[in-house]
Amino acid sequence: MKRRSLLECLGLTAVSAAAGVFSDRQAGAKATPVPAWPSITGPIPLPGDGLSAAQQRQTYRRIGLLDRLEVPKGYRVDVVLSWGDRLGAGVMGFNNDYLAFTPLAADRALLTINFEYISALTWCEGYSEAHGRSLPFAALEALLQQAGGGADIPALPAGTPLRVMAEQIARAALEDLGIGVAGIKRGADGRWRHESTPLERRIHGLSGWNDPSQRLRSSGPAAAVFRQRRRLGYDDGLGDRIIGTFANCAGGQTPWGTVLSAEENVQSQVVEAVYADGSSPLPSQRPFEFSRKRLAGLGNPFGLAGNKYGWMVEIDPQDPSKPAVKHTWLGRFRHEAVAVRARSGEPLVVYSACDRHSGHLYRFVSREVVADPRDPANSRLLEEGRLEVAQLQPDGSGQWLLLAPQTPIAPFLSVHDVNLGGTTTVEVPHSDRSRAGGEILRSPAERERYGRLYSTLGDLYLGEGNEQQGAILIDAHLAANAIGATPTARPEDTDIDPTSGDLLITFTMGGSEETGSPDPAIFQGPKGETPWPFGWVMRLSDEPADAAQPGGPLRWRMVATGGTPWEGGLGFANPDNLAIDQRGNVWMVTDRSFGSSQSDIFGKNACWILPRSPSSEQQAVLFANGPIESELCGPCFDAKEHTLFLAVQHPGEQHGCHQREQMEMQAFTLEDRSGERFDQLRSVPLGSNWPSGVPGRHPRPAIVAVSRNQGGPLLPQS
Repeated sequence: MKRRSLLECLGLTAVSAAAGVFSDRQAGAKATPVPAWPSITGPIPLPGDGLSAAQQRQTYRRIGLLDRLEVPKGYRVDVVLSWGDRLGAGVMGFNNDYLAFTPLAADRALLTINFEYISALTWCEGYSEAHGRSLPFAALEALLQQAGGGADIPALPAGTPLRVMAEQIARAALEDLGIGVAGIKRGADGRWRHESTPLERRIHGLSGWNDPSQRLRSSGPAAAVFRQRRRLGYDDGLGDRIIGTFANCAGGQTPWGTVLSAEENVQSQVVEAVYADGSSPLPSQRPFEFSRKRLAGLGNPFGLAGNKYGWMVEIDPQDPSKPAVKHTWLGRFRHEAVAVRARSGEPLVVYSACDRHSGHLYRFVSREVVADPRDPANSRLLEEGRLEVAQLQPDGSGQWLLLAPQTPIAPFLSVHDVNLGGTTTVEVPHSDRSRAGGEILRSPAERERYGRLYSTLGDLYLGEGNEQQGAILIDAHLAANAIGATPTARPEDTDIDPTSGDLLITFTMGGSEETGSPDPAIFQGPKGETPWPFGWVMRLSDEPADAAQPGGPLRWRMVATGGTPWEGGLGFANPDNLAIDQRGNVWMVTDRSFGSSQSDIFGKNACWILPRSPSSEQQAVLFANGPIESELCGPCFDAKEHTLFLAVQHPGEQHGCHQREQMEMQAFTLEDRSGERFDQLRSVPLGSNWPSGVPGRHPRPAIVAVSRNQGGPLLPQS
């Protein structure tokens, strides 16, 4: 089989699905390639590691993982900011995720930073060191254990110890989440360092609680729901204003200079279910919980309304006076990823995705067309339009379905189930419309019954005009299930290939939960395995959107599959964020769970390069490995692409602070490039001390800058 590079498959050449991205063994190539890209040695044999079969057995037979961020020889790693560092009027938050680089001048820039969630163990262990003050963690944990593990904090009498301590710790946690804007400066040595600037700011989970002028705005139909005076559920009394933002995971930049920040797993902190009018149940339905292993229900002590979280937030990093806005036309779900297509004379298109085991792909299309993609006034295009959701077919075709009152009810049913008698479940809005949330359909008969009860989305949601459309957008995931959208495999990122214009989508894993699972007819391993836990990269092509005509066709196909090379994968597991450099190479970070032994063989989470060059012998290049029990997030470049910025999230998440000699031995059976199997013994530290590297010192999430020791472009010029 003729060798092709990954990005050829992503759009440079037309190739069959069967000729996608394969390892050397898949392609029948047993020769030892010469590495052409900067790389490191990972925990398992790779097709492009430059080693013969005998050398692979010798190299990988016994290894030890290191608690450091490993990069190729000739590269350096500089910590730019870490948790607790001063940032504007606040501090650097916890578990930094998405990063956006905004140049201000040749040697000055801004980094916009998402702070996603709290890892309870390392947050509690390191809080006093990071913030310079202590919190009553042990006392609160003891009181909550006496209360059964959780409590509805507002229902407690004012001044009671449990209420006071819960509010104190929930406030501290929410203030460690959200969005930050940091100033950075490049020195004469070429290294980027933090530099305070008046443009720095923090928008956290309680912004606007004390100062109403700091509240976030909302645009689009859901704002009409927020303003309703009569409702089935809870009223926070704030109208269309919103307290704070949290669970900020992935994000994206617009051509006009703003940043979009995605609120993802809000269901851990507020009530996710909604009523038929889009209103939320009482905050008491998501009680506050705290232990050294879990911190949840952070919105409960402050009465936060769940329907105001799970949105896409737009901020202007260069204008601290401009309020952040939650654009509700982009839908409410567990937002992960966003990609913006702005072409003159066409509607603005925003792609996004829902990161759950049955989450969907979405497309927003503006009502008006773009005149100038760089015009700052383009933000208003996000305020009027339509939201569509993808329906994929196993043959590589598909279409966009409109999330609107007139769309017919047709709950998803997999072709795999029809042909093989499977039982893929789907959660839809509850058939008792006086109840919030959904119900699970498990059979074709139950789907038919549901379709007889309700003909269109308009039959499921209350109100007229914007109020009804707003209710649909607030309940986007269940509404999409009800009209037949395809459940996918935890979509993590969406990026537009600047050469082909196609959308690249990472799916981190094929798993399942009670409320749904990915379509088994589409999300399969290299040999048709379902479920496949190691992820994929998909290429999706669609026609230019029509501002007046909803829907439209699309084409899709998988172009890279995770897994070990001897199982048909490319050597990575659980792809997450993407960044595409100016030469068309895809940089990809991974997010494997350290709570699952199934993926332990892949070692630490990593940063990979998927080369575009057709002459490369390597299909996937291991560029960097993260510290122990961490995740690398938010890859982005400076303007000249001399520096790669990475967010190192949750080091030591499973075991906390590493103490000297705390190790675990792991054993695996591997396979060399000739197909011979051999055993590996691996030592793995328990917990982390990164970035200090000092045994006994608590780990901290941080942002790093990776560059070449001698300066210049990150990758050698071809």
